[in-house]
Amino acid sequence: MEYFILAILLGFIFFQWKKSKTFKELEANKKYLSTEEFKRTLAFGIYQRFCKENDERSYSSIFLKNNPIEFEHFIADVFKHKYGESTFVTKSSGDFGVDIEHGTGDVKVLGQAKCYKDDVGYEPIAIIHSNMVKQNASRGYVVTTSDFTEHARSYAEGLNIDLITGTELVEMWINYSNPVSETITLKAINDQSNQIDTPI
Repeated sequence: MEYFILAILLGFIFFQWKKSKTFKELEANKKYLSTEEFKRTLAFGIYQRFCKENDERSYSSIFLKNNPIEFEHFIADVFKHKYGESTFVTKSSGDFGVDIEHGTGDVKVLGQAKCYKDDVGYEPIAIIHSNMVKQNASRGYVVTTSDFTEHARSYAEGLNIDLITGTELVEMWINYSNPVSETITLKAINDQSNQIDTPI
């Protein structure tokens, strides 16, 4: 009987040690994944994956390489968690500057995806806003792999258009499109806490 109790006690101690070790590893991963360096590296990786190549290049089979049109589908998949499951990617030409539509009627959201290496100016914001008025959409967004100019940010003020940078895109991708999201919570940009209280 004493051996049985000792075995149960040792098993419990081993289980607690293993649980503690896993928790510490998870915390270390969270800390690393929330660094600005990690998010910027991934943002550049997303750009490289979807950017339009001017000349034919060969890549290792380990890399993912897609075309810019597939970037719109990637964005639609990530953003359905923010703007609604009912998502439609428009055709590649004749879309009048709208790449993605979420929902219909009063809750319609229009989006434009820019796989850019340079900061985005005000023009895509003006195009989305024009389409929002024309289609009576409730809101819009412009997402990029890079950032936005100050002029673009000023232009977007009060227009009900979200400007989503490359690092914010990375946060959304990890938090909403990856099974790991159940165990990883990233620190939001310009937020001093380690957790995002509400969905992006």
